[in-house]
Amino acid sequence: MNALESQGLVELAGREDRAELSTLEGRPVRWAARLTLYGHDTLTYGCCRPRAEPPPSGKGSDRQPVELIPSPMAALRVFVGLTGQLRVLPADGLAEQVRAASCDHGIKLWRLYLTQEQIASVAYGLWLHRMTGSAAEANRFAREYGVVHSLARAWDEEPPAADGLPSAAGAAAEGGAGVSGRG
Repeated sequence: MNALESQGLVELAGREDRAELSTLEGRPVRWAARLTLYGHDTLTYGCCRPRAEPPPSGKGSDRQPVELIPSPMAALRVFVGLTGQLRVLPADGLAEQVRAASCDHGIKLWRLYLTQEQIASVAYGLWLHRMTGSAAEANRFAREYGVVHSLARAWDEEPPAADGLPSAAGAAAEGGAGVSGRG
Protein backbone atom coordinates (compact mmCIF):
# COMPACT_ATOMS: atom_id res chain seq x y z
CA MET A 1 0.00 0.00 0.00
CA ASN A 2 2.91 2.36 0.63
CA ALA A 3 3.79 2.36 -3.08
CA LEU A 4 0.29 3.53 -3.98
CA GLU A 5 0.44 6.14 -1.27
CA SER A 6 3.87 7.37 -2.37
CA GLN A 7 2.55 7.72 -5.94
CA GLY A 8 -0.31 9.84 -4.66
CA LEU A 9 -3.00 7.37 -5.70
CA VAL A 10 -4.38 6.61 -2.22
CA GLU A 11 -4.30 8.15 1.20
CA LEU A 12 -4.18 5.93 4.27
CA ALA A 13 -6.67 6.47 7.05
CA GLY A 14 -5.34 7.92 10.28
CA ARG A 15 -5.98 6.59 13.79
CA GLU A 16 -9.20 8.60 14.26
CA ASP A 17 -10.67 7.47 10.93
CA ARG A 18 -9.82 3.83 11.68
CA ALA A 19 -11.47 4.11 15.11
CA GLU A 20 -14.62 5.49 13.50
CA LEU A 21 -14.58 2.74 10.88
CA SER A 22 -14.08 0.12 13.63
CA THR A 23 -17.21 1.39 15.36
CA LEU A 24 -19.22 1.28 12.15
CA GLU A 25 -17.95 -2.19 11.21
CA GLY A 26 -18.26 -3.65 14.71
CA ARG A 27 -14.73 -5.03 14.48
CA PRO A 28 -11.20 -3.62 14.58
CA VAL A 29 -10.09 -1.96 11.35
CA ARG A 30 -6.31 -2.12 11.25
CA TRP A 31 -5.88 -0.16 8.04
CA ALA A 32 -7.99 1.64 5.47
CA ALA A 33 -7.28 3.70 2.41
CA ARG A 34 -9.24 5.86 0.03
CA LEU A 35 -8.53 6.85 -3.53
CA THR A 36 -7.21 10.33 -4.18
CA LEU A 37 -8.44 12.30 -7.18
CA TYR A 38 -5.41 10.98 -9.05
CA GLY A 39 -6.14 7.40 -8.03
CA HIS A 40 -9.71 7.71 -9.24
CA ASP A 41 -8.60 9.17 -12.57
CA THR A 42 -5.97 6.45 -12.98
CA LEU A 43 -8.61 3.73 -12.55
CA THR A 44 -11.04 5.50 -14.86
CA TYR A 45 -8.40 5.95 -17.54
CA GLY A 46 -7.15 2.37 -17.17
CA CYS A 47 -10.65 0.94 -17.60
CA CYS A 48 -11.38 3.02 -20.71
CA ARG A 49 -8.03 2.75 -22.45
CA PRO A 50 -8.24 0.69 -25.63
CA ARG A 51 -6.54 -2.67 -25.38
CA ALA A 52 -4.98 -4.74 -28.11
CA GLU A 53 -7.02 -7.87 -28.39
CA PRO A 54 -5.62 -11.02 -29.87
CA PRO A 55 -7.24 -11.97 -33.14
CA PRO A 56 -9.95 -14.62 -32.99
CA SER A 57 -8.31 -18.00 -33.17
CA GLY A 58 -9.05 -20.15 -36.14
CA LYS A 59 -8.30 -20.38 -39.81
CA GLY A 60 -10.19 -17.20 -40.73
CA SER A 61 -7.98 -14.85 -38.77
CA ASP A 62 -6.29 -12.39 -41.09
CA ARG A 63 -4.26 -10.65 -38.38
CA GLN A 64 -0.86 -11.54 -37.05
CA PRO A 65 0.94 -10.29 -33.96
CA VAL A 66 3.60 -7.65 -34.58
CA GLU A 67 5.94 -6.70 -31.75
CA LEU A 68 7.80 -3.41 -31.85
CA ILE A 69 10.42 -1.95 -29.55
CA PRO A 70 9.85 1.67 -28.45
CA SER A 71 11.73 3.46 -31.28
CA PRO A 72 9.78 1.98 -34.23
CA MET A 73 6.57 2.35 -32.22
CA ALA A 74 7.34 6.05 -31.78
CA ALA A 75 7.98 6.37 -35.54
CA LEU A 76 4.70 4.56 -36.22
CA ARG A 77 2.83 6.98 -33.96
CA VAL A 78 4.28 9.91 -35.92
CA PHE A 79 3.24 8.23 -39.19
CA VAL A 80 -0.40 7.68 -38.17
CA GLY A 81 -0.47 11.11 -36.54
CA LEU A 82 0.29 12.71 -39.91
CA THR A 83 -2.69 11.08 -41.62
CA GLY A 84 -4.31 14.39 -42.52
CA GLN A 85 -1.10 15.67 -44.11
CA LEU A 86 0.23 12.64 -45.99
CA ARG A 87 -0.56 11.89 -49.63
CA VAL A 88 -0.06 8.13 -49.16
CA LEU A 89 -2.30 7.32 -46.23
CA PRO A 90 -1.77 4.64 -43.58
CA ALA A 91 -3.82 1.50 -44.16
CA ASP A 92 -7.38 1.43 -42.91
CA GLY A 93 -7.53 0.60 -39.22
CA LEU A 94 -3.82 1.09 -38.57
CA ALA A 95 -4.31 4.20 -36.43
CA GLU A 96 -6.80 2.32 -34.25
CA GLN A 97 -4.38 -0.58 -33.87
CA VAL A 98 -1.60 1.80 -32.85
CA ARG A 99 -3.85 3.44 -30.24
CA ALA A 100 -4.93 0.04 -28.92
CA ALA A 101 -1.42 -1.45 -28.81
CA SER A 102 -0.42 -2.98 -25.51
CA CYS A 103 3.03 -2.73 -24.03
CA ASP A 104 4.82 -5.42 -22.07
CA HIS A 105 6.86 -3.08 -19.91
CA GLY A 106 9.00 -5.91 -18.61
CA ILE A 107 10.55 -6.54 -22.01
CA LYS A 108 9.62 -3.16 -23.55
CA LEU A 109 7.70 -4.51 -26.53
CA TRP A 110 4.54 -3.09 -28.04
CA ARG A 111 2.17 -5.71 -29.44
CA LEU A 112 -0.22 -4.99 -32.28
CA TYR A 113 -2.43 -7.34 -34.30
CA LEU A 114 -2.23 -6.29 -37.93
CA THR A 115 -3.50 -7.34 -41.33
CA GLN A 116 -1.06 -7.81 -44.19
CA GLU A 117 -2.11 -4.43 -45.60
CA GLN A 118 -1.44 -2.77 -42.24
CA ILE A 119 1.96 -4.47 -42.01
CA ALA A 120 2.83 -3.11 -45.45
CA SER A 121 1.71 0.32 -44.29
CA VAL A 122 3.98 0.05 -41.22
CA ALA A 123 6.86 -0.71 -43.60
CA TYR A 124 6.03 2.47 -45.50
CA GLY A 125 5.92 4.53 -42.31
CA LEU A 126 9.29 3.14 -41.27
CA TRP A 127 10.63 3.87 -44.77
CA LEU A 128 9.61 7.51 -44.28
CA HIS A 129 11.44 7.43 -40.94
CA ARG A 130 14.50 5.96 -42.72
CA MET A 131 14.42 8.65 -45.39
CA THR A 132 14.41 11.41 -42.77
CA GLY A 133 16.96 10.09 -40.31
CA SER A 134 17.29 6.58 -38.95
CA ALA A 135 17.31 3.32 -40.90
CA ALA A 136 17.54 1.09 -37.82
CA GLU A 137 13.78 0.80 -37.30
CA ALA A 138 13.00 -0.11 -40.94
CA ASN A 139 15.92 -2.54 -41.06
CA ARG A 140 14.78 -4.33 -37.90
CA PHE A 141 11.21 -4.53 -39.18
CA ALA A 142 12.43 -5.96 -42.49
CA ARG A 143 14.56 -8.54 -40.65
CA GLU A 144 11.79 -9.62 -38.30
CA TYR A 145 8.78 -9.53 -40.64
CA GLY A 146 10.32 -9.78 -44.09
CA VAL A 147 8.49 -6.68 -45.29
CA VAL A 148 10.26 -3.69 -46.83
CA HIS A 149 9.00 -0.64 -48.64
CA SER A 150 10.46 0.04 -52.05
CA LEU A 151 9.51 3.11 -54.04
CA ALA A 152 10.56 1.40 -57.29
CA ARG A 153 8.39 -1.62 -56.44
CA ALA A 154 5.48 0.67 -55.64
CA TRP A 155 5.53 2.15 -59.14
CA ASP A 156 6.01 -1.29 -60.78
CA GLU A 157 3.26 -3.14 -58.92
CA GLU A 158 0.57 -0.52 -58.80
CA PRO A 159 -0.15 2.14 -61.39
CA PRO A 160 -0.16 5.62 -59.90
CA ALA A 161 -3.55 6.83 -58.72
CA ALA A 162 -5.21 9.88 -60.24
CA ASP A 163 -2.97 12.06 -58.10
CA GLY A 164 0.10 10.21 -59.39
CA LEU A 165 0.89 8.46 -56.10
CA PRO A 166 0.89 4.78 -55.13
CA SER A 167 -0.67 3.41 -51.98
CA ALA A 168 1.48 2.45 -49.00
CA ALA A 169 0.41 -1.18 -49.20
CA GLY A 170 1.30 -1.51 -52.88
CA ALA A 171 4.86 -0.47 -52.16
CA ALA A 172 5.84 -2.93 -49.45
CA ALA A 173 6.62 -6.49 -50.29
CA GLU A 174 8.91 -9.42 -49.76
CA GLY A 175 10.90 -10.11 -52.87
CA GLY A 176 8.50 -8.05 -54.98
CA ALA A 177 5.72 -10.65 -54.79
CA GLY A 178 3.34 -9.26 -52.23
CA VAL A 179 3.50 -8.86 -48.52
CA SER A 180 4.77 -11.53 -46.20
CA GLY A 181 5.55 -11.77 -42.54
CA ARG A 182 6.65 -14.34 -40.06
CA GLY A 183 3.88 -16.59 -38.93
